[in-house]
This record gives sequence, structure tokens and C-alpha cells, in this order.
Amino acid sequence: MSKSGKDTMPGSLSLEQQFKLQVVKDQVSGLSLEQAQEYVVEVMRQMMVKDNLVKHLLKNA
Repeated sequence: MSKSGKDTMPGSLSLEQQFKLQVVKDQVSGLSLEQAQEYVVEVMRQMMVKDNLVKHLLKNA
């Protein structure tokens, strides 16, 4: 159960996540094209690492 006491759908963002997303949107709006491209590549790399970790944990559960 979430901190608010309500369960959220897996595809939904919590209020805290929505706030963090808005902060990121504000931060990236000032990036150059090259910086934005580097940022996207790094975010994708981190998501892939996270996917690998989740797969490893589920495999060994």
C-alpha cells in the first residue's frame, strides 16, 4: 500500500513521482540538443541495468 493509503496502478505515477518528473522536465528544458541526447542515452542505459537487476532477482527468487 502506498504512503497515502491507496494502492496505485502499476502503470500510474504516485504524487511524489509526478513531482519528480516535473522537476526533471524543468531541468532538461534548458539543455542543448547534444546534452539532451546524452541524457536520453544515459537514462536508457540505467533502465536497462534496472531491468537486468529485476530479471536477476526474479530468476533467483
